[in-house]
Amino acid sequence: MLSLKEHQQVAALLYNTMDFNVKKLATGAGLFFTRAVQFTEEKLGQAERTELDAHFENLMSRADCTKNWTEKIYKQTEYLLQPNPSARIEEFLYEKLDMKAPSRVTNAELLGQYMEEAAKEFGPGTPYGSTLMKVGDCERRLGAVEREFIHTSAISFLTPLRNFLEGDWRTISRERRLLENLRLDLDACKTRVKRAKAAEAKAACEGAVAPDFQETRPRNYVLSASASALWTEEVEKAEQDLRLAQTEFDRQAEVTRLLLEGISSTHVNHLRCLHEFVEAQAAYYKQGHLLMMELQKELGRLPNAFALNSNHSAVAPAAASEDVISPVETETLKIEEVQAPATGTRKAKVLYDYDAADSSELSLLADELITVYTVPGMDSDWLVGEKGNQKGKVPVTYLELLS
Repeated sequence: MLSLKEHQQVAALLYNTMDFNVKKLATGAGLFFTRAVQFTEEKLGQAERTELDAHFENLMSRADCTKNWTEKIYKQTEYLLQPNPSARIEEFLYEKLDMKAPSRVTNAELLGQYMEEAAKEFGPGTPYGSTLMKVGDCERRLGAVEREFIHTSAISFLTPLRNFLEGDWRTISRERRLLENLRLDLDACKTRVKRAKAAEAKAACEGAVAPDFQETRPRNYVLSASASALWTEEVEKAEQDLRLAQTEFDRQAEVTRLLLEGISSTHVNHLRCLHEFVEAQAAYYKQGHLLMMELQKELGRLPNAFALNSNHSAVAPAAASEDVISPVETETLKIEEVQAPATGTRKAKVLYDYDAADSSELSLLADELITVYTVPGMDSDWLVGEKGNQKGKVPVTYLELLS
């Protein structure tokens, strides 16, 4: 049980707290009303507005531009890395709940899984089954490469952009709102000083008129002198408030200016992140290209099973087959015997290492220069390449033609 004195102390504390809160609420309401009046009068052209210098305006415009384009780039990169809107919403919810999102397979990995399961059903020893198995394995590897690209891009590119939007930009926006409020307070103080001085001058003019002491009650003179003194006091108080408002505004303007100038550092950071994103994307496409080229070579070595089950396709002119050399033999003979044309040869730079699949092909090393040309009847995806005394077919996709 509390004693009477302790009850009185608690009651006094509660009263003082409530009184402070009421005063604080009243002060805040009055300040809000003053700002609203100043803002409305500015919009109606009835009050002057303190303008920021041109450099400050340029900094704010540059910051707004940075925020808008960063937001658009961030959202579009999200769409690129995760086209499924449901998956994006799910990842967003896990992030807000501070929970780890479950691992999600890519579409390519899922396709590879289905192909491999189908190959087991059809029989991995059949032409179709063995091809499905190889393609499915390649698709799974492509999916793993894609998942790594998504993970790398999210860390090196998306996260810095989001940190700017949710961190630095919110700080800048808060300080700009505070600066705008202090600017309204400053202009309201300027308006108050101007009106107080006008009222003081009017009261002084009325007090300068000589009173008629023949009147029984010369009250106007006394009232004018009192009003002039009151307005003088009001002018002094208004000027003191103006000086304080100007100091607070100048201090906040400097803080906001420093934050806005930091946008240059943000651009430098985002530039570095952009380079990392490009490197991750280039590595992703390069690995995908190499995987597909390897798959093409493996499929080219598989036996051709087309039309083996058709009785009609088994009937072929025997005489014609005797006179026709197989395409592989023809290409082998052409590669061994072909001569470089007098015109039409070009220089090419090798982009990636390439291991020859057979004696008709030419092995390549990245960055070396070779001479290439085409011969009649050759597949458009291949050229004849020469380096020194070596000669053979080379894939066009591994080359950069120079001249």
